Amino acid sequence: MGHAGMAAAAVRYLRSAGAPTVAGPVEMLPRPELRAVGEDERAPVDPGEFRRVLGNFATGVTVVTAPEGPGEAVGAGPAGFACQSFSSLSLDPPLVCFMVGRTSATWPRIARAGVFCVNVLGAHQGDLCRGFAVSGADKFAGVGYDAAPVSGSPRLAGAAAWIDCTIHAVHTGGDHLIVVGRVDALGTGDGGGGEGVAPLLFHRGRFV
Repeated sequence: MGHAGMAAAAVRYLRSAGAPTVAGPVEMLPRPELRAVGEDERAPVDPGEFRRVLGNFATGVTVVTAPEGPGEAVGAGPAGFACQSFSSLSLDPPLVCFMVGRTSATWPRIARAGVFCVNVLGAHQGDLCRGFAVSGADKFAGVGYDAAPVSGSPRLAGAAAWIDCTIHAVHTGGDHLIVVGRVDALGTGDGGGGEGVAPLLFHRGRFV
């Protein structure tokens, strides 16, 4: 399946799940130009070396959450996962994006909900991040949160900032999906716009 086919499959999944589209239909990237890799071209870089070198880029750390979506088992509860691959994307319209592995067990739940909240973690929330990085556990056990104002997604207590979004588009990117969200509401953890909560940073495989 080519890139365009994978993108179309992602779009079909979102539509079949009944994901709401406040800002219009989910969009796809233009079909890329595809060609075979020549024998004289470099082979892909070693995955271990890729991780080692890219680990020199320090990132913030977030937890992406979503409310229990339509079609979920009764009492399934909210969904969430730890995510370093998050970025602002556009000011007009206000868009953000995050990347999630195509094999993620949490992503289909977020897709069904059609909405999500990005919780930018504070420097004191390393243990919270580790909890949301574990697969199969009850990630929200003992975690304080309230409902984000528009989506109802969990807004984690103590986070440095939060961004409440509706899924706007989904694109393919190798073994990951690029999820674009339209920002419906946002705020900082200090309740004002000041700088009362320092962010959690990740560099070379550890929190700094």
